Amino acid sequence: MVEEYNNTISVGGISKDSRKMLDAINRQFSGPFEVSDVEKLFNRERSKTIRLLAHWASKGWLTRVRRGLYITVPLGAKNPKTRSEDPWIIANKIYYPCYVGGWSACEHWGLTEQIFDSIVIFTSKKIRYSKSIIQGATFLLKPLKEKYFFGLKTVWRENTKIQVSDPSRTVIDILNVPTIGGGMRHVNDIVKEYFSGEHRDDKKLIEYIKRIGNRTIYKRLGYVIEINKLEASTLLEVCKNNVSAGFALLDPTVIDKGRHVRKWNLRINVNLIEGVVNDKP
Repeated sequence: MVEEYNNTISVGGISKDSRKMLDAINRQFSGPFEVSDVEKLFNRERSKTIRLLAHWASKGWLTRVRRGLYITVPLGAKNPKTRSEDPWIIANKIYYPCYVGGWSACEHWGLTEQIFDSIVIFTSKKIRYSKSIIQGATFLLKPLKEKYFFGLKTVWRENTKIQVSDPSRTVIDILNVPTIGGGMRHVNDIVKEYFSGEHRDDKKLIEYIKRIGNRTIYKRLGYVIEINKLEASTLLEVCKNNVSAGFALLDPTVIDKGRHVRKWNLRINVNLIEGVVNDKP
């Protein structure tokens, strides 16, 4: 094993063969790569590839993101251990098919100035946990069937294409699941920002709600439009005409209490207007 990884003729502590292979990896992979990627690249046995990558990581020539996943390190890096990859790129590699959504998409589109300490990822990949921490980045994972992957935009992070929910889809997602919008009070602020900005598209909002199929979104959106007196008469009428039977919580993250508003079939368990105890449409 020592003979395989170390050559008597080396440059900067790296054998000629290792340098060539690392150069090839740098050229081939612009982001995180797995053992299987290198296995195919060099047509090597998996066991040997695993040992080789582990050896390089131990010497600081690669950084191990998690088990079986690595990123390259510039050969001249002073402290390879501090090398980390863009969390969006990591998520795209590990949880693909996926997209960035929720408050993370809100930050991307300028719909909020609040900074969150985790990244919301919708993924159709089977996941064991709803939360993971990789290289110091926290990911909040939301399972979603791929047929609901619509209303997305492609953005570039370095040389990697990443899918992120467009502004309208982002608003619908956080009205559907207020948790990923930071709770209904923050969702209310985001919706107001959306309606006053360049990203507003009422037709897309209606289309996306229909495709998702959760009529509770009509209730929350209609209530938010009315309580904030937003100029959206057509959209408000669509929401009114699609209110489903049964009461839903305005904010499912908050305890089930508060008054009922039959017009929207909502239980108002959180006040959206600061300083007003019982906000009424």
